[in-house]
Amino acid sequence: MDDLSKASLIAVSGLKAQSERMRVVSENLANADSTPTSPDGSPYRRKTISFRNVLDRTNGADMVKVNKIDVDRSEFQKKYDPKHPAADASGYVLTPNVNPLIELMDMREAQRSYEANLNVISVSNSMLSQTVNMLK
Repeated sequence: MDDLSKASLIAVSGLKAQSERMRVVSENLANADSTPTSPDGSPYRRKTISFRNVLDRTNGADMVKVNKIDVDRSEFQKKYDPKHPAADASGYVLTPNVNPLIELMDMREAQRSYEANLNVISVSNSMLSQTVNMLK
Protein backbone atom coordinates (compact mmCIF):
# COMPACT_ATOMS: atom_id res chain seq x y z
CA MET A 1 0.00 0.00 0.00
CA ASP A 2 1.40 3.39 -0.89
CA ASP A 3 2.09 6.08 1.67
CA LEU A 4 -0.71 8.41 0.52
CA SER A 5 -3.35 5.71 0.88
CA LYS A 6 -1.93 4.78 4.27
CA ALA A 7 -2.09 8.43 5.36
CA SER A 8 -5.74 8.58 4.31
CA LEU A 9 -6.58 5.41 6.25
CA ILE A 10 -4.91 6.79 9.37
CA ALA A 11 -6.81 10.05 8.96
CA VAL A 12 -10.11 8.19 8.55
CA SER A 13 -9.49 6.36 11.82
CA GLY A 14 -8.87 9.77 13.41
CA LEU A 15 -12.16 11.07 11.97
CA LYS A 16 -14.06 8.16 13.49
CA ALA A 17 -12.40 8.62 16.89
CA GLN A 18 -13.06 12.37 17.00
CA SER A 19 -16.63 11.85 15.84
CA GLU A 20 -17.20 9.50 18.78
CA ARG A 21 -15.54 12.01 21.10
CA MET A 22 -17.92 14.75 19.90
CA ARG A 23 -20.87 12.43 20.53
CA VAL A 24 -19.75 11.86 24.15
CA VAL A 25 -19.18 15.59 24.72
CA SER A 26 -22.60 16.39 23.22
CA GLU A 27 -24.25 13.89 25.54
CA ASN A 28 -22.49 15.47 28.52
CA LEU A 29 -23.60 18.95 27.51
CA ALA A 30 -27.17 17.80 26.90
CA ASN A 31 -27.34 16.39 30.43
CA ALA A 32 -25.42 19.14 32.24
CA ASP A 33 -28.57 20.47 33.93
CA SER A 34 -30.39 17.21 34.57
CA THR A 35 -31.25 16.43 38.17
CA PRO A 36 -32.61 13.36 39.92
CA THR A 37 -36.34 13.06 40.51
CA SER A 38 -36.11 11.97 44.13
CA PRO A 39 -33.77 12.70 47.09
CA ASP A 40 -32.22 9.23 46.91
CA GLY A 41 -31.62 9.41 43.13
CA SER A 42 -28.38 10.25 41.35
CA PRO A 43 -27.93 12.87 38.66
CA TYR A 44 -26.29 12.27 35.31
CA ARG A 45 -22.64 11.28 35.63
CA ARG A 46 -20.23 12.78 33.10
CA LYS A 47 -18.83 10.36 30.51
CA THR A 48 -15.18 10.24 29.49
CA ILE A 49 -13.53 8.71 26.45
CA SER A 50 -10.06 7.31 25.96
CA PHE A 51 -8.21 6.24 22.83
CA ARG A 52 -5.55 3.68 21.93
CA ASN A 53 -3.26 2.95 19.01
CA VAL A 54 -4.00 -0.22 17.09
CA LEU A 55 -1.62 -1.65 14.52
CA ASP A 56 -3.45 -2.50 11.32
CA ARG A 57 -1.27 -5.38 10.14
CA THR A 58 -2.83 -5.41 6.67
CA ASN A 59 -1.68 -1.86 5.97
CA GLY A 60 1.21 -1.63 8.42
CA ALA A 61 -0.20 1.54 9.96
CA ASP A 62 -1.01 2.62 13.50
CA MET A 63 -4.68 3.54 13.70
CA VAL A 64 -6.45 5.35 16.51
CA LYS A 65 -9.45 3.62 18.04
CA VAL A 66 -11.75 4.33 20.95
CA ASN A 67 -10.35 2.41 23.92
CA LYS A 68 -13.32 2.85 26.22
CA ILE A 69 -16.11 5.14 27.27
CA ASP A 70 -16.30 5.38 31.03
CA VAL A 71 -17.83 7.65 33.65
CA ASP A 72 -16.15 10.40 35.63
CA ARG A 73 -16.27 9.35 39.27
CA SER A 74 -15.70 12.84 40.67
CA GLU A 75 -18.11 14.28 43.22
CA PHE A 76 -21.48 15.65 42.20
CA GLN A 77 -22.15 19.33 42.73
CA LYS A 78 -24.74 20.48 45.27
CA LYS A 79 -27.21 23.26 44.69
CA TYR A 80 -29.45 24.75 47.33
CA ASP A 81 -33.04 24.41 46.15
CA PRO A 82 -35.33 23.31 49.00
CA LYS A 83 -38.44 23.28 46.76
CA HIS A 84 -36.95 20.79 44.28
CA PRO A 85 -38.47 17.27 44.52
CA ALA A 86 -34.97 15.76 44.79
CA ALA A 87 -33.81 18.06 47.63
CA ASP A 88 -32.43 16.33 50.69
CA ALA A 89 -33.40 17.20 54.26
CA SER A 90 -31.00 20.18 54.18
CA GLY A 91 -32.54 21.52 50.93
CA TYR A 92 -29.65 20.55 48.63
CA VAL A 93 -30.01 18.85 45.25
CA LEU A 94 -27.22 16.85 43.63
CA THR A 95 -26.35 18.10 40.17
CA PRO A 96 -24.24 16.44 37.45
CA ASN A 97 -20.45 16.57 37.61
CA VAL A 98 -20.42 18.19 34.17
CA ASN A 99 -18.57 21.48 33.71
CA PRO A 100 -19.90 23.00 30.45
CA LEU A 101 -16.72 25.05 29.98
CA ILE A 102 -14.56 21.91 29.99
CA GLU A 103 -16.98 20.16 27.65
CA LEU A 104 -16.89 23.08 25.21
CA MET A 105 -13.09 23.05 25.25
CA ASP A 106 -13.12 19.29 24.59
CA MET A 107 -15.56 19.82 21.74
CA ARG A 108 -13.37 22.52 20.24
CA GLU A 109 -10.31 20.26 20.46
CA ALA A 110 -12.23 17.38 18.85
CA GLN A 111 -13.44 19.72 16.10
CA ARG A 112 -9.89 20.91 15.36
CA SER A 113 -8.59 17.34 15.27
CA TYR A 114 -11.45 16.34 12.98
CA GLU A 115 -10.64 19.23 10.62
CA ALA A 116 -6.93 18.32 10.62
CA ASN A 117 -7.77 14.76 9.62
CA LEU A 118 -10.06 16.03 6.86
CA ASN A 119 -7.21 18.17 5.56
CA VAL A 120 -4.89 15.14 5.45
CA ILE A 121 -7.46 13.26 3.37
CA SER A 122 -7.98 16.24 1.08
CA VAL A 123 -4.25 16.77 0.50
CA SER A 124 -3.69 13.04 -0.08
CA ASN A 125 -6.49 12.90 -2.64
CA SER A 126 -5.17 16.02 -4.35
CA MET A 127 -1.65 14.59 -4.55
CA LEU A 128 -2.95 11.30 -5.97
CA SER A 129 -5.00 13.19 -8.53
CA GLN A 130 -2.01 15.31 -9.58
CA THR A 131 0.12 12.19 -9.89
CA VAL A 132 -2.46 10.54 -12.16
CA ASN A 133 -2.65 13.71 -14.30
CA MET A 134 1.15 13.77 -14.69
CA LEU A 135 1.13 10.16 -15.86
CA LYS A 136 -1.39 10.85 -18.67
